[in-house]
Amino acid sequence: MPLPRSQVSDGLLTDLDHFEALIRPLATAEWDSPSRCAGWTVGDVARHVVGSMADVAAGNTDGLGTPEVTEREVAERAGRSASELADECRAVRDAAAALLPLFDDAAWAGPAPGGYDGTLGEGVEALWYDAWLHADDIRAALGRASEITPGFAGVVSHVAFELAKRGWNGAVPGVDDPRAIAFVLTATGRASAGGYGADAPIDIYAV
Repeated sequence: MPLPRSQVSDGLLTDLDHFEALIRPLATAEWDSPSRCAGWTVGDVARHVVGSMADVAAGNTDGLGTPEVTEREVAERAGRSASELADECRAVRDAAAALLPLFDDAAWAGPAPGGYDGTLGEGVEALWYDAWLHADDIRAALGRASEITPGFAGVVSHVAFELAKRGWNGAVPGVDDPRAIAFVLTATGRASAGGYGADAPIDIYAV
């Protein structure tokens, strides 16, 4: 069941605030550290998150989330420092804050632009998910623990939505379940299904 509109909108903006705060103080060595996203440094992960929001704010949503668009977002920001990306994160967060109230309830429940398989509200939730999960990728690269922030509710909701589209009918742990982090990391390819205790693959990126 989709999360309430206000929770999704406010959650996205809050997690973008957290993302800005996470990346702004990073030193060059941290910025250039390899991440668990194959071939990406911490800086590349941030370039993708900020680039996706910049594309959305500009109405450039065709192919959003595809490898080609993701590579472009990263390439366009090559060489930018942590503080420069943090400044852009603040700008796109403010643009999103101005844009979100313009959609009425009918638009929120209508198709998302850019070919995303879901409603506009579900598409915004996907952006929320992306911000939280990639922040976790950065924490993992820096040896920091996962954080169960309020944004984690959007992550679990989005993972459940994507698994349901693929016909998966297993139980989804609640946000407060101690296994929830392992479930999310497994479903997003960041941990093995065996580590979660699942008998079969759990993969939201399966075709």
